[in-house]
Amino acid sequence: MLCLPVCAYGREDLRGYPAWQFKENHMTNNQTNENFASLLDEYMSKDLEGRVVKGTVVKADDEFITLDVGLKSEGRIARREFGLANQISVGDRLDVYIDRYEDKDGNVVLSREKARREEAWKDLEVACQEGRRVQGVIFGRVKGGFTVDLDGATAFLPGSQVDVRPVRDITPLMNVPLEFMILKMDRTRGNIVASRRAILEESRTEQRSEIIRSLAEGQVVEGVVKNITDYGAFIDLGGVDGLLHVTDISWKRVNHPSEVLGVGQNIKAVIIRFNQEAGRISLGLKQLENDPWVGVSSRFSAGQKVRGRVTNVADYGAFVELEEGIEGLIHVSEMSWTKKNIHPGKILSVSQEIDAMVLEVDEVKRRISLGLKQCQDNPWKAFAESYPVGSAIEGEIKTITEFALFVNIGPDIDGMVHLSDLSYEKSGEEAVKEYAKGQMVKTKVIDIDLEKERVALGIKQLSVQGDARGSAAKTAVAAGGGVRKNDVVTCTVTEVADQGVEVEVEGFKGFIKRADLSMDRESQRPENFGRGDTIDAKVLTVDAKTRKLTLSIKAKELDEQKAALKEYGQTDDSGASLGDILGVAMAKAAAKKAAKEDKEPKQPAAAKAKAAAAPKAAPKKKAAAKKE
Repeated sequence: MLCLPVCAYGREDLRGYPAWQFKENHMTNNQTNENFASLLDEYMSKDLEGRVVKGTVVKADDEFITLDVGLKSEGRIARREFGLANQISVGDRLDVYIDRYEDKDGNVVLSREKARREEAWKDLEVACQEGRRVQGVIFGRVKGGFTVDLDGATAFLPGSQVDVRPVRDITPLMNVPLEFMILKMDRTRGNIVASRRAILEESRTEQRSEIIRSLAEGQVVEGVVKNITDYGAFIDLGGVDGLLHVTDISWKRVNHPSEVLGVGQNIKAVIIRFNQEAGRISLGLKQLENDPWVGVSSRFSAGQKVRGRVTNVADYGAFVELEEGIEGLIHVSEMSWTKKNIHPGKILSVSQEIDAMVLEVDEVKRRISLGLKQCQDNPWKAFAESYPVGSAIEGEIKTITEFALFVNIGPDIDGMVHLSDLSYEKSGEEAVKEYAKGQMVKTKVIDIDLEKERVALGIKQLSVQGDARGSAAKTAVAAGGGVRKNDVVTCTVTEVADQGVEVEVEGFKGFIKRADLSMDRESQRPENFGRGDTIDAKVLTVDAKTRKLTLSIKAKELDEQKAALKEYGQTDDSGASLGDILGVAMAKAAAKKAAKEDKEPKQPAAAKAKAAAAPKAAPKKKAAAKKE
């Protein structure tokens, strides 16, 4: 017990009382050792742990710093807690944290790091409440981010809060004093979340307003590629972002922006559109180069044969690069003379060198239409030369449908045999049952349409009966007989249906649609007609093979109306109706007739009677002659 006062002698108490005052009071008041022990116990029983106190350096070496904090013994702190750059000498007064009153060896456990942390926490709490920036140093990496020393307090910096854009290499930012904002603090758990991005965004907001005011369409700007997407790239112009669309990167085809650009790349671009209110900026890279489409019509013309490289194949065709930045489209319909409904990828492939023919050039719309099949021989034309209309040819049935047979008559060439051309004796539905897919049949070429690439075939035309009927039809037409297109004929109603009426005229069967029954919509009713009625109609179409007609009463009435308007329609009343015009025409006709009668000399009554009786006497003489 006697050693305790000696250790405390001359040292400063936490309450501010010098230790020698205890001894002086003890000497003057002649107190006993028991009283001194009770005072010392009272002093030692105070809660000193977890407090920051002032300590005096009594010894400093390379490993430890020994401090006297006015307790029964000194405490030691590892020098690394003070930092290698700090120069500490004996007698220096430092703030330390009392971690424990004594350890197993009876020494006081002190901590400089915890003392600094306590001081930093107080300052950081005030800065967080005020939204003030703090200084710190990034010194380590952890999962999901980095650790920051905020003047003694360790904070967590998430990876997304390092910069406004992703940073691949953070080495230049480590161990360098930087400014941070405190986002979140939890003293209970000892967690601090800091952000450097918030500082940069504040600066960018200020710069953004200045940059937007200085931008204009047509201006060339510099920027850094910030992000790349499928449709383009976002360029950082120093506080404001602009979109560089994939179609504005190059005059030639670019499938993905990453083929030309990379994140972090510095580029120059021109502002092609700028919406200051919305803050949207559209950039262009190809606009800095000459437009290859200027004067393209002088370099390419319809009918010109060109060579190019396939750059892309789509469902509807293939794109061919003719020059740097100039592409033409070969539509799927222009790829092959015979292969229809086939994917372009089965004919062409990317990077393939091909010859094509220019079909059309539109410099305004920046389009060039190309054809692949035009550089090849037309098999339809060759077939027409080898097998003109009337030729017989044998082929294999490829397909049977509900309306026709399709027969292969050449390399990739199929002809159609309509059901009505199978037999004269049987109906098409019955005759088609005699044929099967893969069967070889003989046919006759009855029509060739080179423009539509179609060949019409017939089987019944091969028979003698077919030749006789064909010759008879030709003879009738040559002689002027039969029914012809645009003729007005008198026909007999044979059937009435909802869609119209069926008629018959000179051995032909015809049909008048409901809409062709009259000019007046209210009169377009099939029920107004009955079987056996005779009507006049105009012939619209004639099918000599099937002997079927299409007629129209409406067309006949329209022709009559046009004729009346042409003959009597020269009036001054531009708003006159057809009835008015016909009324005027009838009045004119009556006046002409009256004027003609006035000019003719009047005949005696006997002469008139004789003239009137003359026609009636003729039949009697004819009858008398017949009796004789």
